[in-house]
Amino acid sequence: MTSTLAQSSLPFFPCPIADAVKDLSLAGSDERGAVFTRREVVDFILDLIGYTVDKPLHLCRLLEPSFGHGDFLLPAVERLLQACQERGIVADLSMAIRAVEIHCESAVATRARLCSLMERHGYSRSDAERLADFWIVQGDFLLVDLPDGFTHVVGNPPYLRQESIAAPLLAEYRRRYATIYDRADLYVPFHERGLRLLAEHGTLGFICSDRWMKNKYGGPLRAMIARDFHLAIYVDMVDTPAFHSDVIAYPAITVITRGAPGVTRIGHCSSADAATLSSLARALRCTAAVTESTQEPMVTMNVACGSEPWMLESSEQLALVRRLEAIFPALEEDGCRVGIGVATGADGVFIGPLDELDVEADRKLPLATTRDIKDGQVAWRGLAVINPFEDDGSLVDRARYPRLARYFARHEDVMRRRNVARKNPHGWYRTIDRITPALGSRQKLLVPDIKGEASIVLEEGRLYPHHNLYYIISDVWDLKVLQAILLSGIAKLFVSAYSVKMRGGHLRFQAQYLRRIRIPPWQSIPFPQRQALIGAAEAGSKELCDQLVFDAYGLNQAERAILLNI
Repeated sequence: MTSTLAQSSLPFFPCPIADAVKDLSLAGSDERGAVFTRREVVDFILDLIGYTVDKPLHLCRLLEPSFGHGDFLLPAVERLLQACQERGIVADLSMAIRAVEIHCESAVATRARLCSLMERHGYSRSDAERLADFWIVQGDFLLVDLPDGFTHVVGNPPYLRQESIAAPLLAEYRRRYATIYDRADLYVPFHERGLRLLAEHGTLGFICSDRWMKNKYGGPLRAMIARDFHLAIYVDMVDTPAFHSDVIAYPAITVITRGAPGVTRIGHCSSADAATLSSLARALRCTAAVTESTQEPMVTMNVACGSEPWMLESSEQLALVRRLEAIFPALEEDGCRVGIGVATGADGVFIGPLDELDVEADRKLPLATTRDIKDGQVAWRGLAVINPFEDDGSLVDRARYPRLARYFARHEDVMRRRNVARKNPHGWYRTIDRITPALGSRQKLLVPDIKGEASIVLEEGRLYPHHNLYYIISDVWDLKVLQAILLSGIAKLFVSAYSVKMRGGHLRFQAQYLRRIRIPPWQSIPFPQRQALIGAAEAGSKELCDQLVFDAYGLNQAERAILLNI
């Protein structure tokens, strides 16, 4: 048996790029972002993309862009060989499969398993090795030369952040792939290339983090899909054990075809057992109005809309969002501003008990964190943050603050290791975000990031918000009135439509999603209604907030029911 892979990994690249690829080819699973998929889920995805034994698979061309231990490759080959045997097909299958893997050991080990699989199906050792040499490419999927015209692309692309990629290699990726935008993970260009390699009417099926569907960095990929492809199927796998290991990922399955946009069929998976997945696959692929499955998929339209976040909620929720967007201004269009608290990059240095931070009194500000917010109120625990900025945004002259200078000197090594300090060595003692003391003295609404329901508390202007809190300020609105609106189902409607979901049904109440909330213009709210909303906010009654806010929006009974059931 030979372990030589016939297909070369890469064309010629300058040494820094080639070295970075080599490092990834030798790296461990974590370093290269490898996550391995359960067999039941693999079979489910192969069913969803139509790569099934009842089809003439010898006429298909399947690509697996990151085959790892063969989780997708081996079941796909099993189906290919079975389909040929059941049809009595004897054909040259050298073009039927292409599988790429960057990791050397995985490529060699999986090749051996592939050859053994083919031998069990009657192939000689030499024929099995010949086909394996055609099928397997050891190299970087984003860089290797590949033909196009694949009927099926399937797999689990790597979960690898840009920070883990060597700068020369990342620069080459950016040169090649327009979808690498902002802080896009590596799975984004994997989508781009996989889709570009599809034949007309070809199908891609990936299980992957769902973050790109709504986050800022996914915008270019969403725009590409909306323009040239069709999101055919979406399956939420957030609470499903889809992988062999417990990973911090929020997966979804997307089936995307090359062709005109159309209906998106949406499913939610609660179990990874084979029977459940098989039933759901039949339902999602069925075009009949009524299926035999007990898991009726939800069908919606217009999911992919340019670069805008994909809203994958019920059609009723989507319709309500669109109606309110057509009538009411966004939060920041009516005199409000949304922001995030201060990130320091070294909380252990910059944050501590107010009385114990050994710096000048005017260099520290009382700090609000998520732990200070309890039962709808702010209960300050006595922490403070050191402020290294003057009011004009410049860094303080440490010579004017000897205690501050001594304190920073004791912690200089830690502070200089931060990215913000490496980028600006002269300003090594700054926080990541500028601190504006005036914000601390302003009345503001504080919003913790991850919550099941909107948690909106009023802070009267004594505390500065930490990075894990978002804030809303306004020179127009009475913030107690706005608090009542945001405590109602209206806030959850918009945040759930636009935000990514966490395990346990929690939502991310981040600035980008809060800005999506539509509100009635301040001047349109009569004085008695304002007073009633203030009373509801002060009472902390979500039920009363819902009733009064729904009246203010002019919602009908059906729309009220939608909000109460989110």
